Amino acid sequence: MTAAAEHYWNPILETLPRERLSELQLRKFRRIVTWAYDRSRFHRELYDAAGFHPDQLRTMADTTRVPKVEKSQMRGIQRKDPFPYGDMLCVPLERVTEFRQTSGTTGQAVYQADTWQDWEWWAECWSYLLYAQGYRATDRVFLPFGYNIFVAFWAAHYAAEKLGMEVVPGGVLDTEARILKVQELEASAMMATPTYVLGMAETARTMGIDPANDLHVRRITCAGEPGASIPSTKRRMEEAWGAKVFDHCGATEIGAWGYECAEQSGGIHVNEALFLAQVEDIETGDLIEEPGRRGKLVITALDRIGMPCVRFDSKDVVEWAEEPCPCGRSFRVFTGGVVGRADDITKVKGVLLAPSAIEEVVRSFPVFCEFEVEVTKKGDLDEISLRVELAGAFDGDQHELLNQLKHQLRLKTNLGYKVHVVDEGTLPRYALKAKRFKDLRKVGA
Repeated sequence: MTAAAEHYWNPILETLPRERLSELQLRKFRRIVTWAYDRSRFHRELYDAAGFHPDQLRTMADTTRVPKVEKSQMRGIQRKDPFPYGDMLCVPLERVTEFRQTSGTTGQAVYQADTWQDWEWWAECWSYLLYAQGYRATDRVFLPFGYNIFVAFWAAHYAAEKLGMEVVPGGVLDTEARILKVQELEASAMMATPTYVLGMAETARTMGIDPANDLHVRRITCAGEPGASIPSTKRRMEEAWGAKVFDHCGATEIGAWGYECAEQSGGIHVNEALFLAQVEDIETGDLIEEPGRRGKLVITALDRIGMPCVRFDSKDVVEWAEEPCPCGRSFRVFTGGVVGRADDITKVKGVLLAPSAIEEVVRSFPVFCEFEVEVTKKGDLDEISLRVELAGAFDGDQHELLNQLKHQLRLKTNLGYKVHVVDEGTLPRYALKAKRFKDLRKVGA
């Protein structure tokens, strides 16, 4: 095996010169847009209404002429013929082999249909990222979640098998039983949300088990939340488990499009062999090509045929990195991964606030176990309440600690907070996506 083959899952595509990679993307983009136009009533009507036809795709600059799709449009066509996917479906219903749906955290859940070919594509997406993070056939990977209608780590399971790993599903077990199984089988790797990774470590310690010293997990891949790209949260997970923690970005409607590689250079690679990622100015919609300027991600899955994802407005806020990753991949990098969501960033007291900024500060204080944020309106004024769980073992000056927390929050977010300390174990723990940030102004509270 060559050095390149040991380093990359697909050495040819992952190191393809940028010019040739762009040519490949354009060729695939034309193919999927034509496929969608010819086979989906939804896409044909959308494109015709915009005066667009696939024949107009001649250069990469032409890709922005293709109308974008938002999740709200997908919700609007559900339950139409063919039930339950509506007229976005590009294949006969009998070719659909996989049903998934979104978590519904931003509204009504969206149903997603995949063919068997699509499901093989999902596994291939995950194979790129797992291999880039150092997973190999010698790993025994534990998946501590219940298989459900959400895509979660379903594709990770298949990709791990594809790489030759031994996969241990921990579905119906409770957290304590999962920890004991990890210990019993000496699992070397694990995949979960950042919240659950921290929650498992907390539970393990109450059982008298130190994850970093008593368990054998040395590699963890996270998804579902931005935590693994937030330095303080990543550091807390790595210290708790004595393991390398890697981030992954994806979505039910899109696929597994991004991953942190073993270099951990502070960003997320876009798998540009399988996706076309474009960054748009949140206000104007202008395409952003230069590094260091934030915008929202508009993305196309270049090979997914059942329900094509073409120019999907993900709402994810990203920015291109200044320098290529030292790993040698030609795939570009988003600095800091997904730094927020356009629909999560909210204006408080005239300041734009991203929930991830609060997490970054709170997680930098090891004495805080969990936290929860509520934004309310008192008269005409916004108010931010932050509840933090203080570890029972803390015996320092609580007043000084909270002053330091408020000071760091002010520096990071330019906002003031009413901070309340609650007992350890008071706030909810989450196995999947956490709901720590609540803007109660939106519900009239």
